[in-house]
Amino acid sequence: MSPINRRRLLTGTALAAVAATAPRAAWADPHSRSAQSTDTQEAGVRDIVIQNAADGFAGVNALGQNGTTGGAGGQAVTVTTAAALADYVGRKEPYVISVSGRIQVDDMLTVVANKTIIGIGSTSEITGGGLQLGSTTRPGNNVIIRNLRFTDASDDSISVTNSAHHVWIDHCDLSRGYDGLLDVKRQSDYVTVSWNHFHDHSKTALLGHSDTYTLDRGKLRVTYHHNFFDGTAQRHPRVRFAEPVHVYNNYYGGTSLYGVASTMDAGVVVEGNYFENVAHPILSGYDKSGPGRVVERNNVYVNSGTPETLGTVVEPRTYYAYALDSPADVKALVTQGAGVGRI
Repeated sequence: MSPINRRRLLTGTALAAVAATAPRAAWADPHSRSAQSTDTQEAGVRDIVIQNAADGFAGVNALGQNGTTGGAGGQAVTVTTAAALADYVGRKEPYVISVSGRIQVDDMLTVVANKTIIGIGSTSEITGGGLQLGSTTRPGNNVIIRNLRFTDASDDSISVTNSAHHVWIDHCDLSRGYDGLLDVKRQSDYVTVSWNHFHDHSKTALLGHSDTYTLDRGKLRVTYHHNFFDGTAQRHPRVRFAEPVHVYNNYYGGTSLYGVASTMDAGVVVEGNYFENVAHPILSGYDKSGPGRVVERNNVYVNSGTPETLGTVVEPRTYYAYALDSPADVKALVTQGAGVGRI
């Protein structure tokens, strides 16, 4: 059975009722004492199976957190204004926050721990600003962001920062931001970025604050899978210090500068992706940043350049299990399933 036939899309009321809150701790950090596993929940019917719980690094038991559950168990609310959104994402209690329609914000809203933020249908949007997970005094841990469109942010569209951990960003559409579309930095950890559509932008997904911010070493464990990098220029991701970073089953279409860049002794595994019209699909080192280590395997390169590899990398399977879709199917699978309105 093909990967496309194996997968299904959630539709209708299943979106708000199931997709945001199902807890999962399916694969445990080998260093965690609370290692355990639970089954993934599934619901709905159509074409492509959609995760209803965090996988990859966001699903790992670590740092006292059993996977990523967001606002599960908290009050469910629906917001239609910037004031209401800012209020609920900043409250200390867990919340499942449904976003209805287009919300104009003026800056980045700080999201604190134990929140699920999910768009209703295919028209929910945050524009003019973005979401910052945590501050220096209030952590942004255990956060889920799904099915939201982000446009025209005055800074980053989504910033995972200030030691935030256990974050799942899934089935979003991100474009036309001022700086990064989705940056992970400043000692954040255990993050999964899945099934998102990135387009109409240059600086897409930074991982690691700067060449001099060495506190990121030993952190920034992030999984990127089944994302559609649609004509974006660079940073898919650009990585500093982190290991391991897992980049698998993504579709890169018409990337103008480069696909993945591993720098500053980062360790990145790049596998099962589909690169099309990408002159520099994988780099070790970039600009003034020193080389990073890269393991490359089972990727498809169509009208694309030769990948750069270097050294060895800690395997993601030492943290979690995963099923790799055939790279030949990734283009069709991702263009059909990534983005908003598809869960």
